[in-house]
Amino acid sequence: MPSNKFDDSSVLSREQVISVFERFKSENPAPKTELIATNNYTLLVSVVLSAQATDKSVNKATESLYKIADTPQKILSLGEGNLISYIKSIGLYKSKAKHIIELSKILISEFDSKIPDNLEDLIKLPGVGRKTANVVLNVLFNKPTMPVDTHLLRNTTKIGLAQGST
Repeated sequence: MPSNKFDDSSVLSREQVISVFERFKSENPAPKTELIATNNYTLLVSVVLSAQATDKSVNKATESLYKIADTPQKILSLGEGNLISYIKSIGLYKSKAKHIIELSKILISEFDSKIPDNLEDLIKLPGVGRKTANVVLNVLFNKPTMPVDTHLLRNTTKIGLAQGST
């Protein structure tokens, strides 16, 4: 087992890394997100909402929201105050509502209401960081990305899949 030091000797060999990913694939050959979304836009919104929240809590909050507002224009028509009323059970709901309103405006004005299919454009959207962008790229566009959160970052160094702390 690799040590917790961040040197080359703590990282698995290429063959060992391939073996680990083969095991992941064997255990879960077609991983899916737990988030429930009605279209590409609602998946993006759900992933933004899922920051520091559980997928279960996001699904519960968005179930009724997506019945009435499932496009950037409909979210803008709903308005920030009404959006908050749907998502207030999720942590950081005020800032997330602002982000969703702003990213909806940008999607309409710069992307014809379509979700960008590249990291650079996605991370320009308010509330979308690398992790959220990588989830969207993987789930919507089948790009071979790996969203990295603190849990993955911490554990990959412990088992030797990666080195470093960023």
